Amino acid sequence: MQEIATFGAGCFWGIEAAFRRVPGVLDAAVGYSGGHTQNPNYQEVCTDTTGHAEVVQVTFDPEKVSYDQLLNVFWTIHDPTQVNRQGPDYGAQYRTAIFFHSPEQEAAAKKSKQALEAGGKLRRPVATEITPAGPFWRAEEYHQRYLEKRGAASCHI
Repeated sequence: MQEIATFGAGCFWGIEAAFRRVPGVLDAAVGYSGGHTQNPNYQEVCTDTTGHAEVVQVTFDPEKVSYDQLLNVFWTIHDPTQVNRQGPDYGAQYRTAIFFHSPEQEAAAKKSKQALEAGGKLRRPVATEITPAGPFWRAEEYHQRYLEKRGAASCHI
C-alpha cells in the first residue's frame, strides 16, 4: 500500500533530498502544482506567471511513515512564515504549500498548522496555504535528484 503527499517549500531540490532521507518514503519527484497552465516547464514557472509552485510529490508507505510525520518534516525543512519566498528565492513558485489528496490529509494538515501556530515559537504567522491537490506536472529530468547528482547537500551552494 502506498499514498501520495505533495508539498511546496521553496526550491524543490533541497525539499526532495530531505524527503528521500525519510524511512518509509518510497519516492520523491520534483515538479509543479497549483497553477493554471497545462504541462508547464521550468522556464515558464520561473516567470511567476503560471501560478505553479515548485513542489515535491512524495510517495510513501503509510505503514512505515505517517502523513503526520511527513508534515513534521515539512515544517522543519523550510520557513513556513515566508510569503512567496524561501531564502534568496522569491516569487509565488517558491510559496509554502500543502496540496492535500484526501479529506484525511486536509484535516491533518490543518491540525498540524494550527498546532505550529499555537506553539508560540514563530515570530510571524504561518503563510502556508492548504489546498486540494490538482495536476502534478513532473519537472524536467535534469531537476530530478538534482542535488544527489551533484553531490551537494542543500539547495543553495
